[in-house]
Amino acid sequence: MENMKYSGIKSIGLIPSDWHTERIKNILSLRSEKNSGDRELLSVYLDKGVISYSDSTGMQVHKPSADLSNYQNVHVGDFVMNNQQAWRGSVGVSKYDGIISPAYFVFDLSDNCDPDYMNFLLRDGSMVQQYETSSRGVGTIQRNLYVLWFMESIVPIPPITTQKRIGAFLVDKCMKIDAVAADIQSQIDVLEQYKRSVITETVTKGLNPNAEMKDSGIQWIGEMPMHWDCIRGKYILQYLQKLVKKDDGVITCFRDGEVTLRSNRREDGFTMSDKEIGYQGIDIGDLVVHGMDGFAGAIGISDSRGKASPVLNVLGTDQNKRYIMYYLRSMAYSDVFLALATGIRVRSCDLRWNKLAELMYPVPPIEEQEKIVEHIDSVIKKTDEVIADKKEQLETIEEYKKSLIYEYVTGKKEVPVA
Repeated sequence: MENMKYSGIKSIGLIPSDWHTERIKNILSLRSEKNSGDRELLSVYLDKGVISYSDSTGMQVHKPSADLSNYQNVHVGDFVMNNQQAWRGSVGVSKYDGIISPAYFVFDLSDNCDPDYMNFLLRDGSMVQQYETSSRGVGTIQRNLYVLWFMESIVPIPPITTQKRIGAFLVDKCMKIDAVAADIQSQIDVLEQYKRSVITETVTKGLNPNAEMKDSGIQWIGEMPMHWDCIRGKYILQYLQKLVKKDDGVITCFRDGEVTLRSNRREDGFTMSDKEIGYQGIDIGDLVVHGMDGFAGAIGISDSRGKASPVLNVLGTDQNKRYIMYYLRSMAYSDVFLALATGIRVRSCDLRWNKLAELMYPVPPIEEQEKIVEHIDSVIKKTDEVIADKKEQLETIEEYKKSLIYEYVTGKKEVPVA
């Protein structure tokens, strides 16, 4: 574009000469309006902005308080910020009338601002940088936004007709991009479900579709090959309690089934124990079942030597460890552990050794176990390669979307006039 000028904003750079800049305090007015009752509960999600809480299934959003009387009203067109997550981009202009936690900031948007344009601008990375500099705190996840600093932030403001044109253009473009991304994500979900179905089918029915079958006597298994045995866990598994070595790092069993040193994945977000009471040693190749998260798939073979809390069950067996691992995962995938749970916590199940020892396990001959494991490993490897490619596509699409938004909300590109 021609006729550009410097915006005075380092993260934005040049803007069209007919645009101007404003302090946030000139376009936003902080408001706290107490819950007027019978309004939809809202939340602010990092990647989506302001959403209806009822649409947050599967997302990591704050659970609402039991008492909503102190919640505050949000009107269509209000700008909402998560006080502690704004520095990461947890903000947005609302398309809903509703209520939100009193810990959030709610602002009236000036009549000289188009809500769609401002939603894209105020959620853009160039603006998020200003929220970060307006936040204070030393935590890696939560930092409090200091409103007085934030109100001095600068934003580029096009003429209102240009704002409306950019807003409408980006709404249409992003809707189409999101549809493509949703289709790819749907394909990933199908592939993930395919892996699970292969595991469940193979560890309970074997590889020979013509094998003579018999009733296993176990509800979640049904029929199994005639020559397989059904054995209680305490007869095929050993509960190991190994000594901790001086230089052992902490091992975690993750819900995706990886059992590895915590330092191999991430260090933040964990509670560190001051006293490692009951900690145990874990060796490479040990079968590990998480006593609290096993119901969600936290079952795997350790790839590291280290130490872990007693909540992890470290198991040995003369059977094929990966076969036992896949069988236990199949129970997790089918929600069998949840169905057997006797606790009162939601989405939780105690899988300590006493329960694992009393479970019934289908046990094929060891040679057949090895073939089953080879088959499952092969299917998972091939499927994961396809999934990785599709996830890369999603990353590319997301980067394209971010770039597109930045170019138009900062005037680097001009929306064609119809």
